[in-house]
Amino acid sequence: MTDIQFLETANGRRIAYVKTDGQGPTILFLSGLKSDMEGTKAVALEAWAKAEGRAFMRFDYSGHGQSSEEFTDGCIGDWHEDTLAVVDQLIDGPVLAVGSSMGGWQSLLLARARPGRLVGLVTIAAAPDFTEDGYWTGFNDDQKAELEREGFLSIPSDYDEDYVITKLLIEDGRDHLVLRSPLPLNMPVRFLQGTEDTAVSTAQALKLLEHVDGNDIRLTLVKGADHRFSDDECLRTIQKMVKVVLARI
Repeated sequence: MTDIQFLETANGRRIAYVKTDGQGPTILFLSGLKSDMEGTKAVALEAWAKAEGRAFMRFDYSGHGQSSEEFTDGCIGDWHEDTLAVVDQLIDGPVLAVGSSMGGWQSLLLARARPGRLVGLVTIAAAPDFTEDGYWTGFNDDQKAELEREGFLSIPSDYDEDYVITKLLIEDGRDHLVLRSPLPLNMPVRFLQGTEDTAVSTAQALKLLEHVDGNDIRLTLVKGADHRFSDDECLRTIQKMVKVVLARI
């Protein structure tokens, strides 16, 4: 049975996590929006890490999974604080982050906030700045007015129940954008992107690749893969890229 533990953060949130001891650097999985540490990619990568004798960490942001708070009360900055609390209080030594979708944005924020700790990065359908470039830009005038008036807006999702997008999420997202200023990534970095992803486009993946600075950065496009990126072949691809980054650290 999975040994779930809890971290009480300085701002009063209770963060659920599962930690696996092993050889460093610690592989830290960062989940997507409304996903959690029980997702297919997180659990599969943990199983691989255990088989390889590697240190591994997965956790739930506040408002997600088994952590405290409500999803609609949270925002990008809160989940960034949760990530920093996990890295600063639960992980010793260097970190290799693996970020999926919104977790890709979180991994880039981590790289900016803790450049001395992060030594490698793998992202899967990374979605930096999606609150602004995806949601806000995609809203029509009526939706923007409803968001301003009601403080939230419900939009359909292909992967879950309707998403409730709050005014807080949009406004806080603007304080954490990473594609508007230089973003050095002085570490081995591997971006993964499916060509059939309807949530994050290939063009967005190319925009991220072109924006970041570093001398060991690659983007791999997987033809036919969707946003979940979680069939057996995709899971093997994630493991392969983690191995590549580990070998180049």
